[in-house]
Amino acid sequence: MDHKIVLGIAPTRRGGVFVNPDALRQKALLYTVLEELDLPNVELVDLEGINEEGLLRGKEDVPGVIERFKARGVNALFFPHCNFGSEHSVAKVAAALGVPLLLWGPRDEAPEADGSRLRDTQCGLFATGKVLRRMNVPFTYLPNCRTRDPLFQKGLETFLSAANVVKEFRRARILQISVRPDDFWTMMCNEGELLEKFGIQIFPVSVSDLVQRVEALSKENPASVQETVRYIYAHAEVKIDAAAVHRLACLKVAMQKIAEENDCTAVAIQCWYSLQKTLGVMPCLANALLTEEGLPVACETDIHGAISSILLQAAGRGASPSFFVDWSVRHPTAENGELLQHCGPWPLSLAKERPVVTRPFAFSENCPGAVVAECRGGEITLLRFDGDHGEYGLLLGTARGIEGPKNHGTYLWVEVPNWPKVESMIVKGPYVHHATGLHGNVLPVLYAAADYLPQLRLDFFDEKQRQETENSFFQ
Repeated sequence: MDHKIVLGIAPTRRGGVFVNPDALRQKALLYTVLEELDLPNVELVDLEGINEEGLLRGKEDVPGVIERFKARGVNALFFPHCNFGSEHSVAKVAAALGVPLLLWGPRDEAPEADGSRLRDTQCGLFATGKVLRRMNVPFTYLPNCRTRDPLFQKGLETFLSAANVVKEFRRARILQISVRPDDFWTMMCNEGELLEKFGIQIFPVSVSDLVQRVEALSKENPASVQETVRYIYAHAEVKIDAAAVHRLACLKVAMQKIAEENDCTAVAIQCWYSLQKTLGVMPCLANALLTEEGLPVACETDIHGAISSILLQAAGRGASPSFFVDWSVRHPTAENGELLQHCGPWPLSLAKERPVVTRPFAFSENCPGAVVAECRGGEITLLRFDGDHGEYGLLLGTARGIEGPKNHGTYLWVEVPNWPKVESMIVKGPYVHHATGLHGNVLPVLYAAADYLPQLRLDFFDEKQRQETENSFFQ
């Protein structure tokens, strides 16, 4: 996942009663501020050379703007209204591109002494919004604020992250390694429906295909495997033998190569039964290493869990790796506390103290490869993509890490604002007990992205969190 956004910027103006030089001044100020912000992993595509002003002014400019943006692979649009703007031109460009778009314009100053106004930017935004609705084009609205207002930077960065979520969701391709565990009916999914509704592709491979790759890598011992072995010893306390470490490194590299060769952006693996019988390992450590590197892995062949991880990782834009969790047991004393846990697939960098590579406690095979580490706390965003009976949604909210009893595997005790509601949504559905976590609060990003994913319902942990998220663009 590269998290790159190619942002097409189409400043727009209208002539007539408005002062054209002021529109040019607003454009120049905007570009100055964008340069100062130095947005990470964002390529800007402007309209310079389209006409003498580099502005989207009317219907005569529309074909050239569309052609430029398509040629440059734009995956997000920004329409700054440098005055009232040209609402029909904006709508035509937006409809032709079909990517997330941001509407904004600089707040007007006080009218001139004679009562005349330079821009009427806000009124133009109202007009553009209405036309976009008429044309069924979803959009994000950044409130009418001044260019150097902190709200501008905050809103722009949120939008760019939301555009990244949409981009990654639309190109999601899940590497499915083996079938789901036979007793795990909760992990059922409708592959055809995912493709029909969302364009999400599943690429299945068998355990035998994976094992062949692992065995070949074990014999060749390429640099990628050697480097992985060194990384493991450098970042963890290893309590399994060297042969097992090498086998796990080969497994990690094999999964990575299959994913890369087939343009897969996440993995769902049958992490128990098959691999224990064929390779004699738990894949937890391999899963942790891949997730750390930006290829999230979901346990127990959880396809919906892999999709959840894509969405959440895209929302964070690489600031921190995601981690795949089980809602497990209630906290012994905290009424809204819950244990997040899994056998060891969480990235090593998230550990509170040096993680331990060992054997799992929960399986009779006791094969090497599990990881034991308490995760660092703080504010956490938790997300689950799920559905049944043709309807899909996102269960989402924030939690905070709290103290709790020592546990096995990778784990973190958290407190949520309204556990009874979360528990009800998992028991009564459509959600299951798996989720994906990410440090920080990216609820505003997911909320903004949902405008472009209309077939997804949003179910917040708590009504207060919903309201705070809705208001975040205006504060």
